[in-house]
Amino acid sequence: MGFEKSGQQWRWCFVIFMGMVAVTVNASNTHNNKVSRIAFGSCSNQSAPQPVWDAVIDFHPQIFIWLGDNIYGDIKRPFKLFGRERTIGPWKNAPRFIPSSEDEMEAKYRKAKSNPGYAQLKENAEVIGTWDDHDYGLNDAGKEFHRKIINQKLLLDFLDEPQDSPRRKQAGVYASYKYGPAGKDVQIILLDTRYHRDPVGSDGTILGNSQWSWLERELKDPAIAVTIIGSSIQVISNISATVHPLFSMESWAHFPKERDRLFKLIADSKRGGVFFISGDVHFGEITRYDCAVDYPLYDITSSGVTQSVEGVVPPFLHFLVRFVAWLTPSTMRVKGPDCRYKSCVYGQPNFGTIEIDWDSHPVTLKLKVRDKNGIAVTGINTSLVELHASNSEDSVKTGHSSRHCTLEVSLPWIIRYRLAILVFITLAVLLVAFIGLVYAVITVFRKGVCKRKHE
Repeated sequence: MGFEKSGQQWRWCFVIFMGMVAVTVNASNTHNNKVSRIAFGSCSNQSAPQPVWDAVIDFHPQIFIWLGDNIYGDIKRPFKLFGRERTIGPWKNAPRFIPSSEDEMEAKYRKAKSNPGYAQLKENAEVIGTWDDHDYGLNDAGKEFHRKIINQKLLLDFLDEPQDSPRRKQAGVYASYKYGPAGKDVQIILLDTRYHRDPVGSDGTILGNSQWSWLERELKDPAIAVTIIGSSIQVISNISATVHPLFSMESWAHFPKERDRLFKLIADSKRGGVFFISGDVHFGEITRYDCAVDYPLYDITSSGVTQSVEGVVPPFLHFLVRFVAWLTPSTMRVKGPDCRYKSCVYGQPNFGTIEIDWDSHPVTLKLKVRDKNGIAVTGINTSLVELHASNSEDSVKTGHSSRHCTLEVSLPWIIRYRLAILVFITLAVLLVAFIGLVYAVITVFRKGVCKRKHE
């Protein structure tokens, strides 16, 4: 009996082992397939219409990448200038955003996951992702947020992360994925810019020690043909320097030491074919920096699936948003004839796409931001050769003299703050005109009263 029982145990062990091998082989086959079409997006309010999914599906991506704000999990309270709880103004005494409960967050994730368009996408593409502040749990929050451990589990459940995944045990949702055969391989590195982030203005850390160590190991691995680094906030754009004090936008530019460290890490790794994708800002654009490594570094920003800067104003004011985008100085933004608007900023719902033609010589990449109908609104075509270090000193010098080497923060103040100057001058003129109108009305009224008295 003991022998029979032992034999049964061995047979069960063999079956389990073969099942594990089969799962491993299937997963390996999936990741050994050549990847040539990737889509990505961010900023998706689960309660808003999401027509963009039809265009994403029609693009036929093999992989879709969430770049954060995959749901709007926190609670946005209304503007209140007066009353017991004031959410705006110099006398503000209550927060504009407050966290949701765990049950509320779960319900919002369920709603997002049950969207028919998104559900169809999941049937045809692998979905991976990271988070930003609103699905982290609180607007603009960093390492101080007390619900981050619970919300990490909820995000990973939304992404269908396996229960034994290292992401469920580590502090933060950062992850790395590798696809394709050697020589035609793609690595997607997703950063967590929330879990360990110090307060804005501290010039402290974004990634934290453990994530930095992990990232160094990932980039020092054997050479990869294409490396895509996903950050929920913009890496290259320094637009905050030119819209302050009117607007405030989170980006790596608020942490210059961290951004310099990131650029240095890429340079020291000697890895070519690296570029960034990002979200957060509620508009789409492509930015470029030529003075970080020995080839151009691009950042393709797609934001958002539902949220957009033009969506918060009436349609008849869209021209004003586009004018502001055109007027705002941006030395990093890539501009060209293929843009929908002159500013090369797209302020309506959008998603990003990456197409890699492995059969062309040299290998070419098409990096696009597309509207809800799938039509490109801005984009670049480049080659893998151009995203590798050049041994030519002349090309390096040319790159360093280009417009994409001047940070916005280094611009002359009259250019850097021209948007704020225009706004304040306009307000001053309107104020003077209003005072003049009031004075004219009072003068006419007094003359009328005096005339009646005289009569």
